[in-house]
Order: sequence, then C-alpha cells, then structure tokens
Amino acid sequence: MFQFRDQNLNQELANVAVVRNFKRGDMILREESYIRSIPLISKGILRVLKEDSDGNRFTLYYIKAGESCVMSLLGAVFQETSKLSAIVEEDAELILIPVEKASVWLQKYPEWADFFLRLYHRRFEELLNVVNQIAFGNLEVRLHRLLIQKAQLNNSSTISVTHEELAQELATSRVVVSRELKKLEKQGVIKMGRNQIELRSN
Repeated sequence: MFQFRDQNLNQELANVAVVRNFKRGDMILREESYIRSIPLISKGILRVLKEDSDGNRFTLYYIKAGESCVMSLLGAVFQETSKLSAIVEEDAELILIPVEKASVWLQKYPEWADFFLRLYHRRFEELLNVVNQIAFGNLEVRLHRLLIQKAQLNNSSTISVTHEELAQELATSRVVVSRELKKLEKQGVIKMGRNQIELRSN
C-alpha cells in the first residue's frame, strides 16, 4: 500500500482503495473509454501506448511501481474519455482509487497534488524524448534505447521480449526489427536467444 506523510490521506486511501492483480498482456485501459478509477502501481510495470485506426501500437512511456497514471487523472478531472491505452508489461498489483475521490484530493491534500505534479513533469520529459527520437533518431538508435529502457525497468540485462512485441512498440514491422537486431548483434551490443535478448555493455 502507498504511504504518504499525511496520515489523513493514508486513512482515506485505505478506506476507498480496491487492490487488484493483473497479468502480463492484460489491457487495463483502452482509448475512448471512460475512466472509472485511478491506478496506483504497487507492483509491476504498465506500458502506455497510442493506437492508430489499423490497430498499430506505439509505446509512449512506462509506469512502474510507486507511480500512477497522471493522464488518467487529468482525463477524470475534465470528465473526458481516455486518449491512451495501458497494458500490463509485467505482472502488476494495482491500487484502484475512485475518480471522484482522486479529483477531490487534489484540492484537499497538497501532498497528493504534488505527487501527481511530479509525475506529470516526468511524463512530459519522457514524451519529449519520444518526439526527439522520432524526429532525429534512426530506427537502430530507437531500438537500442528501447532495449536499454526495458533492461533498466526490469533491473536485468536479459530482456524477455519477441521481435513482434518490439515491432509493435516501435510502430514498425517484425522484419525490420529483426534486421536491426542482427545489426546490433554483429556490433556486439546484444546477444539474441529464443524470445530473449541479452544487452551487453561495450
């Protein structure tokens, strides 16, 4: 359970929170759906993405334990449908807070507002990084950065991921990703296995 300095906030959180567990691959939020609750991630990792009309998915950022989805809160505050989707990247435990409570707490508890303001700043920087990669980085660089990010998130140099999953995150084809991975392997940057990639330090 999340613990804040304000004990009144902790008590309210304990009174209304619903804890649910999700498996890798579970979709917990879809674009254009109404937001019923705000998730606090106590375990695991979520991947936030954008989908096009053909079903292609582009990864925007990850949410890890100790964080929440600030975009969900903003959508709830303005009573809008979600502009993004969220999928479970690593088995997760979520603390779900009713949207009406999460919105009221923004004015009632400065610590709660500060928590989401800091998250908003972090997400904004990550989105700027995504824009920079698309505008100025080639696919090989973007792929390498994605592998580094995944290794950091899982605290392991061995990443369990398929070529198809990487292609979906980068909004490209599996064939293109496989070709770029072979380049990285020849450079000694990675070592490929079955549904696994080992990131090597140079």
